[in-house]
Amino acid sequence: MSTLTPAHWQPILLLLASNVFMTFAWYGHLKFKQSALWLVILVSWGIAFFEYLLQVPANRMGHQVYSAAELKTIQEVLSLTVFTLVAVYYLGEPLRWNHLLGFTLIAAGAALVFAKF
Repeated sequence: MSTLTPAHWQPILLLLASNVFMTFAWYGHLKFKQSALWLVILVSWGIAFFEYLLQVPANRMGHQVYSAAELKTIQEVLSLTVFTLVAVYYLGEPLRWNHLLGFTLIAAGAALVFAKF
């Protein structure tokens, strides 16, 4: 079993933080439907800037120990996790069984990316 070094976990933490920013850039404005579209677009761009400040270094650092496909898979799993939390706790949307099943199938696909055949 390989050792989990900072080179392995630091990119994951950066990707997690970047996903928090991006999820709010993409979905946070849904609570502000009365705001002008142009305004929420500008605010979303501003939030996304901070996402890129975290994501680009995460991918550069992470590519030392992960393949590009593995980095993308990590990002997608984190994205679904963060999205689920935001949808339920920030937007107040229910998480239904079909969402959980679909996310589970995506996680199974992600596991295949990391499988050593």
